[in-house]
Amino acid sequence: MSSRPYDSALRTEQALLTRARIIDAARRLLLHHGTTGLTIAGLATAADVSPQTIYNAVGGRSAVIKAVYDVSLAGDDEPVAMIDRPEFKAMSDAPDAATLLRHYAHLGRLIADRVAPILAVVLTRSDDASRALATTVEDERHRGNATTIGYLDTRFGLPMPAAAATDVLWVLTAPETYDRLVRQRGWTSDAYEKWLADAMIAALTTPGPTTNMPT
Repeated sequence: MSSRPYDSALRTEQALLTRARIIDAARRLLLHHGTTGLTIAGLATAADVSPQTIYNAVGGRSAVIKAVYDVSLAGDDEPVAMIDRPEFKAMSDAPDAATLLRHYAHLGRLIADRVAPILAVVLTRSDDASRALATTVEDERHRGNATTIGYLDTRFGLPMPAAAATDVLWVLTAPETYDRLVRQRGWTSDAYEKWLADAMIAALTTPGPTTNMPT
């Protein structure tokens, strides 16, 4: 019997382990030295791999930084889209808008807990890699907010145009808000989650003035 399937599976597992080791080392370097202190040569030493292995497993410096963020965002490196994860499924089973938003606030809190240390470093830097990641993060976050608003609107309706509701959600879930309340002001993550849920429910389920809001 051929050993090729076994060999292929073993190579795949080894590649995933190598990638995980590289990303873990990159995270440590980012937290201690920022984006400017993360070099391919330094990362190769920290992860005990060759620079070419980093390019093969993850990519260049910008790709490495984005991979660290993505793994922090999801909580793992599994190829499962955020929308297919249990937290989103809980939202899809919500019986009303308030419950859906409380599930969304819980998801937002979990994500913020994981990515806050990375973003606290990135958002305070002005180098090209930091600016590029910050732009990507905000674009991805806005698209995710739009998806949630679309789902909320389809199931329960909205008290304002969807575009305005998306912008409201985008502002409320901003990482800077979490950083100010939790890291700078000493709120607990539980307190942040409750505040976020209450703020989203008040803004997105209560009829109010919509004058001059975008459509």
